[in-house]
Amino acid sequence: MREKRLNPDFIFESSWEVCNKMGGIYTVLSTRAKTLQEQYPDKLVFIGPDVWKGKENPLFIEDTKLWPAWVKKAAEQGLNVRVGRWNIPGNPSVILVDFQPYFEKKNELYGAVWNDFQVDSLHAYGDYDEASMFSYAAALVVESFYRTKLSSKKKVVYQAHEWMTCLGALYIKKNVPEIATIFTTHATSIGRSIAGNNKPLYEYLWAYNGTQMAAELNMEAKHSVERQAAHHVDCFTTVSDVTGRECTELLDKTPDVILPNGFEADFVPAGAAFTKRRNEARAKILQVANALTGVDYPADTLIVATSGRYEYRNKGIDVFLEAAYRSLYDTELQRQVLMLIQVPAWVKSPRADLQERLRQGGTYSEPLPEPVITHDLHESWNDPVLNFLRSHGMKNDKDSRVKVIFVPCYLDGNDGIFQKPYYDLLIGDDLAAYPSYYEPWGYTPLEAVAFHVPCITTSLSGFGVWACTSIGRDSKLEDGVEVIARNDYNFQEVAEQLSATIARYSAFDKKATDKARTNASKLAKKALWGNFIQYYYDAYDVALRKSTERNK
Repeated sequence: MREKRLNPDFIFESSWEVCNKMGGIYTVLSTRAKTLQEQYPDKLVFIGPDVWKGKENPLFIEDTKLWPAWVKKAAEQGLNVRVGRWNIPGNPSVILVDFQPYFEKKNELYGAVWNDFQVDSLHAYGDYDEASMFSYAAALVVESFYRTKLSSKKKVVYQAHEWMTCLGALYIKKNVPEIATIFTTHATSIGRSIAGNNKPLYEYLWAYNGTQMAAELNMEAKHSVERQAAHHVDCFTTVSDVTGRECTELLDKTPDVILPNGFEADFVPAGAAFTKRRNEARAKILQVANALTGVDYPADTLIVATSGRYEYRNKGIDVFLEAAYRSLYDTELQRQVLMLIQVPAWVKSPRADLQERLRQGGTYSEPLPEPVITHDLHESWNDPVLNFLRSHGMKNDKDSRVKVIFVPCYLDGNDGIFQKPYYDLLIGDDLAAYPSYYEPWGYTPLEAVAFHVPCITTSLSGFGVWACTSIGRDSKLEDGVEVIARNDYNFQEVAEQLSATIARYSAFDKKATDKARTNASKLAKKALWGNFIQYYYDAYDVALRKSTERNK
């Protein structure tokens, strides 16, 4: 008979993306917060970097009445914090900390973490220092709050996300051993680097030595702190079985618990509101496409999108483009296809000529110069997407059955062209494609199916593996998700299958389309946080048992 699960009385979580929207981890934390807040009302505190100083942060609602005595005590201890609420469903408590003062003691901190845990920061560069100073500051916040406001009888958990928070997790383990520590890697730094440097990751995974590869790829500091955190925290976790195998081989540590990423239904409108938002999204996308390309798009245009971090190979952007090029010559296409690449690049500004056309309204019959991109870029000559389009002669000619538009900005509602947040455009897509090579979980496909958009992903994504497991066989587009088998060497086959799947979907009648959309939504419901949160409770239990044993 299983022992009764241990539950925390208080939870701290730190991440660089708390009140700082940058990528998938923001989605993990912000969509999960409501579920945890309901289970642990105001016993959950997120800690993030105070990087919005001097600017209004729409994600943070400051509340000076929250813990005033502790804030005063923290200031006396040299901690500069702001407290309040995260402006998301659940409105959890948040502490933002200024980490700048700790740079002056950087070498002292690196020396201590070497002596205590053999973390090698000697070759640190770039964002390692910034992340480490935040991580240390967050740990000081936890230590101060715990010593000031919580009794030693309380069961307290500290969960740190990604290598950027590892130094702080190790600090807590040494200096506040009463607190149970959890480290979650959403993607190992060295695994991402191997894949991003065009090295075959999967066939040779068993043979790679993570530490040796870190030296070869100049990733020693990040890998070292991540590896040591994985070995020393009370509970080491990751987001999928795919990444679990990676951790075993590259970090020499098998995760204690797998924490799959869920979603929150509150983000998806229902009924008439859903239809209204979808119609508005499609109208905006086709308006921008017309103003840019001078083509009048029919109402049944098949809108296919990809999005995410701008990792050209890892995220399968290269495959998406190759499939688009092949689709130009696909006689099986039944509709006009508009393919969107929504990945943030080095944006200079929204295109003034495109903005002017959008202001004037109406329908245009002549294209703008370079009618493939919505924003001006710095060093556009060096951009991989633009270089592919140019080298393949893809200029969105009027008679082309496939148009490709590059949207190289953060879709936060203030991009200057669409003026809609990402979800308010995603809902207008007909099909989404994420043919990733390296994808530990895959929030973008989960978000797509949550908004009833069937999607295409690969067997190398954690979400793709989960979808097949959930369905009980290889998942197909009719199920809401097409999972394409991908390995280190079958790029051409994946591109061909992606192109063929787009053509096949273009021929779906209304009944088949509605079925695929319904099945996509049904699959998404299986991934709601209400179903996945149990794995976090398991992680809390593992961590608390170890800390309880340690503190007897």
